[in-house]
Amino acid sequence: MIRVICKSEAYTYNVYHIVKAFFPSEEIISRMEEEASCYIEVETAKGERILIGREQMESILRERAEGISQQNAGGDPAKVKELKYGIDICLYHELEKLTGRSLDWGILTGVRPTKIAMQKAEEGWEEERFVPWFQAECKVSERKARLSWEIAKREKALLGKLDYEEGYSLYVGIPFCPSVCTYCSFSSGALDDCADRVEDYLGALKKELVFIARQSKDRKLNTIYIGGGTPTTLTAGQLEGLLSCIDEHFPREHLLEYTVEAGRPDSITEEKLRVLKNHKVTRISINPQSMQQKTLDAIGRRHRAEEIVDAYRLAREIGFDNINMDLIAGLPGESIADMEDTLRQIRSLAPDSLTVHSLAIKRAAKMELADLASDPAEVPQTLEGMIQAAAGAAGQMDMYPYYLYRQKNIAGNFENVGYAKVDKAGIYNILIMEEKQSIIACGAGATTKIVLKEPVPMPGSKKKKMTYLMRIENVKAIDAYIARIDEMTARKGEWLWR
Repeated sequence: MIRVICKSEAYTYNVYHIVKAFFPSEEIISRMEEEASCYIEVETAKGERILIGREQMESILRERAEGISQQNAGGDPAKVKELKYGIDICLYHELEKLTGRSLDWGILTGVRPTKIAMQKAEEGWEEERFVPWFQAECKVSERKARLSWEIAKREKALLGKLDYEEGYSLYVGIPFCPSVCTYCSFSSGALDDCADRVEDYLGALKKELVFIARQSKDRKLNTIYIGGGTPTTLTAGQLEGLLSCIDEHFPREHLLEYTVEAGRPDSITEEKLRVLKNHKVTRISINPQSMQQKTLDAIGRRHRAEEIVDAYRLAREIGFDNINMDLIAGLPGESIADMEDTLRQIRSLAPDSLTVHSLAIKRAAKMELADLASDPAEVPQTLEGMIQAAAGAAGQMDMYPYYLYRQKNIAGNFENVGYAKVDKAGIYNILIMEEKQSIIACGAGATTKIVLKEPVPMPGSKKKKMTYLMRIENVKAIDAYIARIDEMTARKGEWLWR
């Protein structure tokens, strides 16, 4: 167990996640003590201590803000920000010395590192200016700095097709799966447990869709993404009804992409694929996560690896020419050799895009870090090998990285990267990360993100922070969603297109 004491709540979040990145397998207990003599105190399980006091902070910050202290930083947001930055840098250096290693993503604790690169690109920076700055400012490795820049430039070109002002994207959530994978923390449930509520859920969902369509009739719909859960858990008739509702109420003249997560092969049938094709869905995902049968069994997937191949080939025969496949690096019991074998099988199928996730252990998931390996210290090295193998395989398939994001509690402090062939990138995937266009989300557990023209006070903030991005969350429980659908549409109506 690692104990962390922070003098102020303002920097507890970053401190916790930086320490966690260096010690991913350790339990961390963090508390705030306003009377503490140091800004930060860290005590490891071995009794090693890190103390960060005013003298160290002033040394770190001298070139940025001479003489910052806890007292004079109090009410000035800019000085508080500098103080937090200094604490992050100082803590990072101390942990580097203590552990003898550095982190590829340095002090970054956020999930969207490419937003930093995107901002600098929009300001007119070039790569050779950005990379050394990112390395020095955030302690990011040169390799990750260049990857961030490459992806940001590609994202910028793809998003140039969109109308940020008048356009929007639509997300439709289906919270049902054939079974729940052990690593999953999404608000979805096994179909067998929810079968009697599917029709009522779809009724509420269609009601929300019709409301959104009516409110957005003067806007340009750029992308549709139906995700979950596993949308193809629905019957062919239920899919037909849902997609017909979307066809009837949402115009397509500005639509650039229509994605459905077919996901689990045990939910895919020829009839369902033909429904998707008849409704002009342009992009689907068939997600193996792994091609190793032992792994599929371990993570709660009730299908054979061969079924993945059968579903993929069936989709090709029906005419889908933009198929994504997802993999997860770091699943329990898998070695680098297992990942290399999975990638060999994926290459033989030749999908149009490949999304490689680094396993993240979430509190709501059944899986725990202890499930990953007999020695948790081995996890970062294994993940690194898997991620490099995946990048190499993507290159062999003529794919390029086009979006990147990170998650909290990724084992080993890595990232998730989407690779795609030319003209096959998922535009919605970029939008959900870069937050430049409003995404109206329907369904249980879905989060709408409305990009506002003028800033408003951030809901729930005690410090009167302002925001240009209004988040509106639907309730997660299926029964509550059905019962409260009128309430949720009314909330969206208050903020849409202000």
